[in-house]
Amino acid sequence: MKYLQAILFIIASQMAGIIGTVFTSKAIPTWYAGVNKPSFNPPNWIFGPVWVTLYTMMGIAAYLVWKDWANNAVAKYATILFFVHLAFNALWSILFFGLKNPMLAFFEIIVLWLMIVALIVMYYQINKTASYLLVPYLLWVSFASVLNFYIWRLNM
Repeated sequence: MKYLQAILFIIASQMAGIIGTVFTSKAIPTWYAGVNKPSFNPPNWIFGPVWVTLYTMMGIAAYLVWKDWANNAVAKYATILFFVHLAFNALWSILFFGLKNPMLAFFEIIVLWLMIVALIVMYYQINKTASYLLVPYLLWVSFASVLNFYIWRLNM
């Protein structure tokens, strides 16, 4: 039963990516292909494997925290924040690729980044491993924030 619950958290995390992909996949060969990008923009093929890995790690981390739901008020708030944060994660793709609005997406990704920091802090109080599992995600979103900013500025 434990494995099934963990898998459900991973699936929930991957769903944010699937929602984002609906908007991303249409814009990559069209709008995004014509966008001015900074020299440090990675190749498009790298994003899929990175995000699948990060969503898996996020799901595992959330599961490790959720296990303490009954015994820990912080675990309850952290689990709720996790799902709110997943909505913001998916929203970024909608804003950036769907609405083709790098400026709005940049301000949204800053809010997402703050939520990730809050999750890491909360998770650390409950399960240090869960907290550490989110560090690569924070680093990737930090990079994505810089990339988003440069794309916004280069295309004003």
